[in-house]
Amino acid sequence: QEILAPMPGKIVKVLVGENEQVGAGASLLVIEAMKMQNELRAPRAGRVEKIYIAEGTGVETGGKLLRLV
Repeated sequence: QEILAPMPGKIVKVLVGENEQVGAGASLLVIEAMKMQNELRAPRAGRVEKIYIAEGTGVETGGKLLRLV
């Protein structure tokens, strides 16, 4: 399952690493949009297979952030 950016913004902090097991609702990353920081959470339990973005980069709505398997 690809985790996509829900809004345009800047990646402030990536809270997980590749191959890390996460539970449903676990914090994955923090994205800043319009001066507000929003935490993205895992929709289900799984393993972070791939991280597509780095801290400090900008993303558009629908941009790939990471893959959860």
